[in-house]
Amino acid sequence: MEAQQLTSMILWGPAGTGKTTLARILANSAGYVTETLSAVSSGVKDVREAIERARQRLGERGERTVLFIDEVHRFNKSQQDLLLPVTESGEIVLIGATTENPFFEVNAALMSRTSLWRLHPLSSENLATLVSRGVTLRGVAVDDAVAKALVASADGDARSALTTLDTAIILAKADNRTEVLLEDVSKARDGRLFHQSEDSHYDQVSAFIKSIRGSDPDAALFWMAALLESGETPRFIARRLVIAASEDIGLADPTALLLAEACARAVEFIGLPECRLTLAHTTLALALAPKSNTATAGLAAALKAVKEGGALEVPSHLRDAHYPGASQLGAGTHYLYPHDFPNHWVSQQYLPEGVAMGDIFTPGTEGREGMTVDLWRQRSQQHDQNGEAS
Repeated sequence: MEAQQLTSMILWGPAGTGKTTLARILANSAGYVTETLSAVSSGVKDVREAIERARQRLGERGERTVLFIDEVHRFNKSQQDLLLPVTESGEIVLIGATTENPFFEVNAALMSRTSLWRLHPLSSENLATLVSRGVTLRGVAVDDAVAKALVASADGDARSALTTLDTAIILAKADNRTEVLLEDVSKARDGRLFHQSEDSHYDQVSAFIKSIRGSDPDAALFWMAALLESGETPRFIARRLVIAASEDIGLADPTALLLAEACARAVEFIGLPECRLTLAHTTLALALAPKSNTATAGLAAALKAVKEGGALEVPSHLRDAHYPGASQLGAGTHYLYPHDFPNHWVSQQYLPEGVAMGDIFTPGTEGREGMTVDLWRQRSQQHDQNGEAS
């Protein structure tokens, strides 16, 4: 901004993290004219017209243009392709905002012409500052409990916090009050508010997670409902379900992760109140699923081995052999290609010296893991029968 020179970029982050505001600040501070489009309502014609206006400004007055496209991931391939030549030539500076992973939703060619900036949900401290400024600008009064409720119910979303505040102010003024009460905020959130203290809230989260881990479907569903009623966002609960699928179920039922990930996507797609059904479905499925923490324990063991392992020298037969002279250094020589052997398995050393098979992964016996491990053991026993690995 100090050099008044911007480059094209993609701003990626959840709703209410300031993508649009940041784009405006960048454009204004650098002295650029801003053209704004929404990919939801704009088409090829709108993009062409915006590009033509930018060219005219540049040619007639030497003014540079920022083309800000909100929800850029909603543009199809042909619409995104329109932006390639003008972005590369510098006739416009593209700032695209998206809530979706741009590596999946934005053309690779367009990604290569832009820098990617990741925005994260606002911290509680940042939201508290935002709420305080909103209260001051609107000339109302709130106590600490109301301010904390506004922050806690927003889940890092600045727009949500301000929208709730505005609605609560309207409710207060309808009652001829200039002070916003906790009741106003609760009504503004459709009755979903953190009535409990912060400690109590995290206690409920802990109870929810541990009920799933303990295979208690009644308790898991109860604490999930309690979290929703207290104002916790479906997105937060869905994230916890995804984590639990790997942390506490893991190899005992690998499909649990697929279900939890599908739940997280459904929550974003459906929203309240219907997404409560998806959360309940997934919560019950994870509580009823067989349990295994071998992924959790194995990761801890692997990290410990890496930290204590010194140089971690890769065995010579596993080293990259695709560059000239690799074979002269012994890289990749004597590597045994498993697909050339019966059952696509052959005994050879994969771990570095000082780390033995079994130091990292201690297999479990529950659910699908038991069957998978039995098959794996049948093959790995050949290691002991053949002696030293090739």
